[in-house]
Amino acid sequence: MIHTNWATKPTIKTVTCSQTDAKKFLVSNVLTVGKTYEVKNETEEFIFVIDNTGKVGGYYKEYFQ
Repeated sequence: MIHTNWATKPTIKTVTCSQTDAKKFLVSNVLTVGKTYEVKNETEEFIFVIDNTGKVGGYYKEYFQ
């Protein structure tokens, strides 16, 4: 259960949210366009960041620059 300590893990890099227009999911309530987020983990398809709720969430890379 490696995901349980991601919030306290050192930041890998920072990314900026470029858009919140999702076809299937509602992300505009947890991501803000233009805001910079700390990346805690990354896969080929997803970026795991600390979002506006203060918790780690996984989002498609298409939302970030």
